[in-house]
Amino acid sequence: MLLLLLGIIVLHVAVLVLLFVSTIVSQWIVGNGHATDLWQNCSTSSSGNVHHCYSSSANEWLQSVQATMILSIIFSVLSLFLFFCQLFTLTKGGRFYITGVFQILAGLCVMSAASIYTVRHPEWHLNSDYSYGFAYILAWVAFPLALLSGVIYVILRKRE
Repeated sequence: MLLLLLGIIVLHVAVLVLLFVSTIVSQWIVGNGHATDLWQNCSTSSSGNVHHCYSSSANEWLQSVQATMILSIIFSVLSLFLFFCQLFTLTKGGRFYITGVFQILAGLCVMSAASIYTVRHPEWHLNSDYSYGFAYILAWVAFPLALLSGVIYVILRKRE
């Protein structure tokens, strides 16, 4: 049982790390000496040094992506906190429903953010020199892992 709990906690922390990295790092769209994320657009030299960074546009769709990524982090952190609270207060045989629901909500938020970004980002559709960066891919990887973690929490029963 202890190994199972350790595995679940490691999975949850991995999801949290993926969510933090994908939200913070400037690598959602890359190409032609530019790197774009949810917060700023940066131009880089051939050696990789950052020259100029400008704030991203104030489009409504980008603000919704920012908000849902932040919500996914909040839900995941809250889920981890609730897991530890339920671990010590839940009765024997009880299930971690609340923890699982918040983790599933985190997964759905990151899926919504990545989907909106995929559909609405204009540079990707207009110019083939740009490609998705690793932070965008990490967001998509965090989605199924968060859902898996949430389902495991819902199925998991507390034992003595």
